[in-house]
Amino acid sequence: MMASSPTGSRLRLPIVVWALTRAFLLLCVFRVLVMPGSDVSVDIKVIYQGWYGVLSTGVFPFDDVTWQYPPAAALAVLAPGLLPFLDYAPAFFVVCFAADAAAFGMLLYAARGGRRSVHGVWVWVAGVPLLGPIVYARYDVMVTAVAVAGLLALGRRARLAGALAGFGALLKIWPVLLLVGVERGPRTRTAWTSALVTAVVMAMMFAVAMPGALAFLTFQRDRGTEVESLGSLVFHLGRHFGWHGRARLHYGSVEFLGRHVHAVSALALLLSLVAFGWLVFWRMRARRFTACTPSDAAFTAVLLFTTTSRVISPQYVIWLIGLGAVCVTMRGSRQRLPVLLMLLAAPLTQLEFPIWFHHVVASDKLGVATLTLRNALLVAATVVSCARLWRETVTEAERTDEPEPPAERASALVTP
Repeated sequence: MMASSPTGSRLRLPIVVWALTRAFLLLCVFRVLVMPGSDVSVDIKVIYQGWYGVLSTGVFPFDDVTWQYPPAAALAVLAPGLLPFLDYAPAFFVVCFAADAAAFGMLLYAARGGRRSVHGVWVWVAGVPLLGPIVYARYDVMVTAVAVAGLLALGRRARLAGALAGFGALLKIWPVLLLVGVERGPRTRTAWTSALVTAVVMAMMFAVAMPGALAFLTFQRDRGTEVESLGSLVFHLGRHFGWHGRARLHYGSVEFLGRHVHAVSALALLLSLVAFGWLVFWRMRARRFTACTPSDAAFTAVLLFTTTSRVISPQYVIWLIGLGAVCVTMRGSRQRLPVLLMLLAAPLTQLEFPIWFHHVVASDKLGVATLTLRNALLVAATVVSCARLWRETVTEAERTDEPEPPAERASALVTP
């Protein structure tokens, strides 16, 4: 009898753990097991299914302010129609499970033969259940699977990676950041050209075929400060010191309404602009691009825009789990500590929504403490991620390029 290969042995355990944890998540979204807190599947049964009915007629829900997504998001909302033998919500859960399985399979395939680290597989295996059933109750896991495919393809197939990034950007904008760390030269031109062509052609096709394809642009403009965002902590704490605003469902999420909310929302937009400026400055100064740089830079960029956003919905963390998993598959990645901090933030995210969401909305001590700790971990991960990316690609590269001082060159010539 032949002995099993070392590669097969080290990949067998994550497969078993993935299967067990995903079975648990499916039992939760199908309500066989009922977790405490809000039912995360309500949005699927009400909002998504409503969009499905409109999109099925060949138009976008352009009179619904909760539709705030790029045109290719219609494909994700319509995807459960591929399973006509199931009702909409169960079919949606199955499609999300398939996207999870696809991302897991791609990471597992990348780790075969020891070329990449199996630790990246474990980030995905552990990170998804830490975030909880929300992963199967929003379409973000589908976008993340596309992003994982794009990042893994960047090593050898820049044109394909660019096309996936362009397609991902039309699903939910942020995948365009996958290309921020591509090495300068022909690879950058190939990847960005492919992304641009893919995005423009698909956007034009949607605009011609389905009225209302670009309505999401105006709906995003009027978003406020969500109760889970970094800026919301001002109002959570303010409630204990005489601020009399309200937390209400507004533009599809629970936001604060009241005095000074517009100012804090504007500050969040300013912070996002600063984050964009830092990325541009980093790109101009970066001198060393390694095999790790594209995934490390993508993880850093998405962390920056997630943390500074007016809205930090729980499902956003799945983006970071997917990108962090790709980072950790690279043995030389400097992003392991930020990825760990992000993983620590995942179960706190599940606590603040759905389990203790009523505490968050009420701004009581438990809700504020949980949210503060989660956001502090995201801020810490962002700062450390930026610092490590800068050190690896700018500071250390400049030191390597510096000529040796004359005294050191002379001493080097002396033989013992």
